[in-house]
Amino acid sequence: MDTRSPAPRKQLCPPGIAMLAFLSLLSCLLRSSEAKVYSRCELARVLHNFGLDGFRGYDLADWVCLAYFTSGFNTAAVDHEADGSTNNGIFQINSRRWCKNFTPNALNICRMYCTDLLNPNLKDTVICAMKIAQEPQGLGYWEAWRHHCQGKDLRDWVDGCDF
Repeated sequence: MDTRSPAPRKQLCPPGIAMLAFLSLLSCLLRSSEAKVYSRCELARVLHNFGLDGFRGYDLADWVCLAYFTSGFNTAAVDHEADGSTNNGIFQINSRRWCKNFTPNALNICRMYCTDLLNPNLKDTVICAMKIAQEPQGLGYWEAWRHHCQGKDLRDWVDGCDF
């Protein structure tokens, strides 16, 4: 009779990592079921109610224009960058500096997970966007705003919307 114990099996990854990966995948699936694509006026009303009209000198139309050119008003938009960071939510807020995901050494200035920026109620997104707007670049932080919204007549973005 052989008294040797069987050799331990190699695991592809530690159980904790596998569980984390599974929960992340589940979280993505659940988030996508909560996705919301706002209409122009619906978003304008929500952002108005959050107090963005006139915040740091930016009109409501600036914010609506920004949301359109970054995400097409889609709260679940996620864009993956070559450096491993992600742009998240309706304003495509980047994980390298503003929120926490799996990017090592990210600053997380907004003190929230990037998945919080995918929530259709927009509370966390607006809080983080307000922090970005307070930076010296303001909305100029977003390339989409600089190219499509800055210095343009944006009245049409909120024209006909009731507040």
